[in-house]
Amino acid sequence: SGSLCNDAALSRPFTAWNDPAQYELAPGGDFESAAWTLSDGAQVVSGSEPFAATGTLGSSSLSLPRGASADSPQTCINAAYPTMRMFVSGSGLAMVQIVYNGIAIPTAVVHAGGSWQPSPILRTNGAVFGLLGGGTANVSLRITALTGNPVIDDVFIDPWNRT
Repeated sequence: SGSLCNDAALSRPFTAWNDPAQYELAPGGDFESAAWTLSDGAQVVSGSEPFAATGTLGSSSLSLPRGASADSPQTCINAAYPTMRMFVSGSGLAMVQIVYNGIAIPTAVVHAGGSWQPSPILRTNGAVFGLLGGGTANVSLRITALTGNPVIDDVFIDPWNRT
């Protein structure tokens, strides 16, 4: 299916980085509430990306010491949800996975290189999960620190992949 799964608000949080695509904030993706499931030392910490990508400057972000992970609440994706982006700081590498029916599928690795920066555009494989789910699929996002201590904030999903 190429239609939207939900009616979340859309914005253009990455225009300053030459990405005019519209995105929706992943459930709890601003880490201003306790929406994600944290494990192995993951924690919400003070401090936020300084760009106010959600429209307001936040006060929290997700710290992932090596081996720690965080799972988002479930969200709907399909072929219309092909990409995602987030802000990353700290150090090290974080693996991004899509969890479908309890199975975590790696989709990307992001590099934390010091100061806050947007991640590259990451694939969700939404079309594949949509096919598996009969058109749409309820999935969660999992971010796991492979090395260092990456800090994550403002996780967005692109439901259009067009300007």
